[in-house]
This record gives sequence, C-alpha cells and structure tokens, in this order.
Amino acid sequence: MAQIQIVREVALEPEEAWRRLTDWQRHGTYVPLTTITLSPSGFDAFTGIGRVGFHDPMDVVESRAPSYCRLEKRGRVVKGWAELSVEPLRTGSRVTWREEIRVRGVPRVFDRLTQASSTRLFSRVVDGLLA
Repeated sequence: MAQIQIVREVALEPEEAWRRLTDWQRHGTYVPLTTITLSPSGFDAFTGIGRVGFHDPMDVVESRAPSYCRLEKRGRVVKGWAELSVEPLRTGSRVTWREEIRVRGVPRVFDRLTQASSTRLFSRVVDGLLA
C-alpha cells in the first residue's frame, strides 16, 4: 500500500476549512474525469468516460466535525482509507490529509509511483477545495 500525507496551513477558520474539505461533490472538480454521487453512508467517485471507468465508493466511518473524519475505500479497484483533520491555529487552520491506497492489480513494487501520483492528485484536490 502507498501512504501519503498532505499538510496545509490556511488563513481560514477551522469550521470553514472543514466545510470546504468535506464538500464531497466538489472533490470531483479537481480530479480529472471524475463525478461524485452522494450516498447515505458517504459517496462514490466514478472516474471514466461514459460507462467506461471505475467506481471508488467511500464510506464515512467516523466523523467528528469540524475536526476529523475517516473514510474507508470499498471499491473493487481502489482500497484503503483516508483521514482528514482540521486543527485550529492562531492565524487560521492546519489541514492534514492522510491516505493509504492500494490499487488492485498493481504490484507493491509500484507503491512509490502510486504514492507520487496520489500525492500530486490529492494535493490538487486539497489546494482547490481550500482556495
């Protein structure tokens, strides 16, 4: 499994940083070819064109708004988890996105490539959501 961690300090109040970070439908804005569909337990990110692609369903398994949530990835292609946290600072907030990702069919020897590409992708998501 590849592990990533993205940390940003922003001049947003914790509640606002949390609101933006957990606006699940907006996540698709920053992931190419991806649309988000909300479900009672979380959401599904479909990446593809038309009917060709893959689903990445995620359940919110723990939520302590406005400071922490944990997502479990339950798809056939992408497995793992993500933890999102927001901590207050004197000048705003510190946002941390930690994730562990396993892509079905991708050997562990490619974990560094998965880590690098995931870090780049999720940095784009975090930066876009917090902008």
